[in-house]
Amino acid sequence: MTDYKIHLLICGGTGCKAAESDEIKKQLKHWIEEVGLEDEAQVVFTGCFGFCEKGPIVKVLPDNTFYVGVTPADAEDIVKEHLIKGRTVPRLLYKDPITNQQISDSKGMDFYKKQTRIALRNCGFINPESIDEYISRDGYAAMGKCLTEYSPEETIKEIKESGLRGRGGGGFPTGLKWEITRKSEADQKYVVCNADEGDPGAFMDRSILEGDPHSVIEAMAICGYCIGADKGLVYIRAEYPLAIERLKTALNQAREYGLLGDDILGTGFNFEIEIRLGAGAFVCGEETALIHSMEGLRGEPTFKPPFPSVSGYLGKPTNVNNVETFANIPVIINKGASWFNKIGTENSKGTKVFALAGKINNVGLIEVPMGTTLREVIYDIGGGIKDGKGFKSVQTGGPSGGCLTKDFLDTPIDYDNLLAAGSMMGSGGMIVMDEGDCMVGIAKFYLEFTLEESCGKCSPCRIGNKRLYEILEKITNGNGEEVDIERLKLLSNVIKDTSLCGLGQTSPNPVLSTILNFEDEYLAHVNEKKCPSGQCKALLKYDIIEDLCTGCTLCFRNCPVGAITGERRQPHYIDQLLCIKCGVCYEKCKFNAIKLS
Repeated sequence: MTDYKIHLLICGGTGCKAAESDEIKKQLKHWIEEVGLEDEAQVVFTGCFGFCEKGPIVKVLPDNTFYVGVTPADAEDIVKEHLIKGRTVPRLLYKDPITNQQISDSKGMDFYKKQTRIALRNCGFINPESIDEYISRDGYAAMGKCLTEYSPEETIKEIKESGLRGRGGGGFPTGLKWEITRKSEADQKYVVCNADEGDPGAFMDRSILEGDPHSVIEAMAICGYCIGADKGLVYIRAEYPLAIERLKTALNQAREYGLLGDDILGTGFNFEIEIRLGAGAFVCGEETALIHSMEGLRGEPTFKPPFPSVSGYLGKPTNVNNVETFANIPVIINKGASWFNKIGTENSKGTKVFALAGKINNVGLIEVPMGTTLREVIYDIGGGIKDGKGFKSVQTGGPSGGCLTKDFLDTPIDYDNLLAAGSMMGSGGMIVMDEGDCMVGIAKFYLEFTLEESCGKCSPCRIGNKRLYEILEKITNGNGEEVDIERLKLLSNVIKDTSLCGLGQTSPNPVLSTILNFEDEYLAHVNEKKCPSGQCKALLKYDIIEDLCTGCTLCFRNCPVGAITGERRQPHYIDQLLCIKCGVCYEKCKFNAIKLS
């Protein structure tokens, strides 16, 4: 086995692969061979580094140089300048937007300074397709400790004392769920990993499976030992091909090493894992709908109780946790419950992974201690709002969450605080909006997603959300009345109270939170027939300012529907009945003669 002196780690997550990281790896290997360093320098893919805004990323070890925005054409300079001459390539270093200084080590970047990586501990550090690299970072040590030193009850006690709560959205205490499943009597039990991540803008679970699949496998085996199950199933959407490929590789490696299968580590414990592919239905993130889908039935939820811990997959006791929840388990066992529960807040222990997206400078995957404020996430880690615009709102919890204003920026992030603020933790999507976003339109966007993803089993969700959407569409089209706002509130609360599952019960949250925090925008749409943000096309109006129009005919020639008339060198006019509000005239005019109102 070659003992390499230099390691070039390339982000091998889905995002960077889409930005040619495969070709970057190929070119780096080519130039390393060209200069004769193939016995000294190794090029490997890792999982997501998290700094997606600046990808593709290449990290050079042992000096920890962090290159951003790398292209295949940069490979030659990285090899010849950095590896041969020992000089960094300045143009590829991260430049701090405030100080304008170049930073070569990721530890000096604000993006990473306030993060604490537990679930993401191995992402960006190891080759996810190498079990040996996982083992070198204490991989499978937790499973070994449980099987040889702890009883199932002692292991569950450790998880309970850690304070870990489910990271899939509900926040149910993980140890308690394991305990309930263990106490359920049956001849067969199951461990299920919920990898059906479907929130708009969310990529937390996918990134963990792409960057550290063995951590989930190890945790599922520990769970199986605790609850008395010998079978595990990973339910993952088929549109995550890279995560599936790496998970399959990791499963095969674990079997080869005797870490899955019969008589694991000679302890008599048997455990095996299968992969079940989902078709990408958001509702299948709900555990009973997920279980039905795995059984070959329609992905529809059922009334609870009985809970899956008592009667789940094939009617047997089933423990369901999501990817991020499982990723925390090995660390808790290795470092102890007391270490874990010192991180976070009183009722929300540990860290939380968020997919930070939207109108923010540092789009990416982050992991912060519970209790970190929204302001710290958005401004310190996220680098503030794009293009110097003002912050308007942040949506947490995906389609099930709410939109919070600047008044909530100093809210510590945890399960209880976000609920009190009118939103929720959810699985970890966090979308930032600036002053140019229309909050009525945002509510309509999320509701449209919910309508598309609803299973349609219960009337409040199937019909009620359709009516909500129709009212919002009426308002954004300029036909709304003030009474429609009250109708939205009333109908939303009925849907929340009467829907069958969490999807329906939380679907009105974006509507209620935007009315609560941005009612003035709703009133402007209804009473003034105006969208303050200029986003609702039906409410836009383009007019030509006669005094500024030179009659150049540029707008006339570019109008796709012939709505502009006028003679050359004379002021032109827009026929409002023909205008489709496309904005082409506004963009093309060189004399600022077209106003938007």
